[in-house]
Amino acid sequence: MKLYRPTEECGIFGVYGHPEAANLTYLGLYALQHRGQESCGIVSSDGRTLFSHKSMGLVADVFGDQEIFKKLPGRSAIGHVRYSTTGDSVIKNVQPIMVDYSRGSIAVAHNGNLVNAQTVKDELEAWGSIFQTTMDTEVLLHLLATSKQNSLEDRIAEALGRVKGAYCLLFLTETRMIAARDPQGFRPLCLGKLGEGWVVASESCALDLIEAEFIREIEPGEIVVITKDGVSSHFPLAKTEAAPCIFEFVYFARPDSYIFGKNVYMVRKEFGRQLAREHQVDADIVIPVPDSGVPAALGYAQESGIPFELGLIRNHYIGRTFIEPQQSIRHFGVKIKLNPVRDILKGKRVVVIDDSIVRGTTSRKIVKMVRNAGAKEVHVRISSPPTSYPCYYGIDTPTRKELISSSHTIDEIRRYITADSLGYLSEEGLLEAVGTGTNPYCKACFSGGYPIRFPKLAAEPQLDLF
Repeated sequence: MKLYRPTEECGIFGVYGHPEAANLTYLGLYALQHRGQESCGIVSSDGRTLFSHKSMGLVADVFGDQEIFKKLPGRSAIGHVRYSTTGDSVIKNVQPIMVDYSRGSIAVAHNGNLVNAQTVKDELEAWGSIFQTTMDTEVLLHLLATSKQNSLEDRIAEALGRVKGAYCLLFLTETRMIAARDPQGFRPLCLGKLGEGWVVASESCALDLIEAEFIREIEPGEIVVITKDGVSSHFPLAKTEAAPCIFEFVYFARPDSYIFGKNVYMVRKEFGRQLAREHQVDADIVIPVPDSGVPAALGYAQESGIPFELGLIRNHYIGRTFIEPQQSIRHFGVKIKLNPVRDILKGKRVVVIDDSIVRGTTSRKIVKMVRNAGAKEVHVRISSPPTSYPCYYGIDTPTRKELISSSHTIDEIRRYITADSLGYLSEEGLLEAVGTGTNPYCKACFSGGYPIRFPKLAAEPQLDLF
């Protein structure tokens, strides 16, 4: 049985002006593997021609043969790891997308989701465009190809002016690399330096792996052009209020990354501290649901004074596929990933810390696992508010009718997951823990307040638990 977790759509990474560009891009994608485990690809440039290698699978599998890098020559490269949000899970949708058109060759890697892609695609098809993939990203290439602007930067700016939604983009031509971030800044993107070369990555943890220097975050609405003459910055798009995704802090980003001006690990610990202030309970131990629940559990333990323990051990060596028994092992999906430490849990009043509850099925199985290991009480604490609305900005979440908190009270959810008590971090506590100041965040998955409206919102909740 599949365990549902929200999945991030993509991670992007690019290197310009380094003799080992493709190898470094491989390492960067390896560091960003948590942002997409469905497919990956790299496109490189030797100054005259673009070269591509991409496939379904994990980075280490797709680029496991060193001979592949001999087919990716040059001093510049961009790469991509993907979950599908728009488009099917097939080889033709693996990025970066590379095309030849009247002005040369260009490749693009995209992290995000264009909410008006279908509308623009319909217009382009009416004028004769033929699409090769089912991804929203391809719309941008058609807009570039049909633009009458002279410079590539202006063509990109014109194309981005036609689309709405979340995007962090990397373009690669024979001679330049261009990065762009949407005006709301939904997804993180940063700029680094390695020797004489430049690096762009979805998260700073990818810079750390290749020992690149973190320079700065690319700003919302910014287009960064990197050529042999250096780096230039442009802001051609209409300014709007920034709305970075707060769920990057809750779950998606790696805890060692620096995004939106803050360290993810420290923010998650503060989530746990605030959660302890809002939802105290008499208990003997605090345990996380690994791995994403660990920093918040540490913060909860420190604030509450209740000892922290690793009561659930995660198996980190699960392959992409496994044969699941039909009836012989109950809750097999959870058990293959998590195993309780009975000597820690037996006879204890346990606080279980997790980052979110989506459908509730996984939480239900975890609570029963902890209870079956001998826990006397199980109190669940969630380091984010209830996830009641789907994301339309590049995160693979269920429809609203499948989100448990969209149609059930907290007490109904508590009864469904069979916990003795259940407490969520409040939206006010979440923002206080982040320390927003004057910087707002996108909280649409909690509040339903979408910064950019999606053309077709999901149907009303219909999930029936009982």
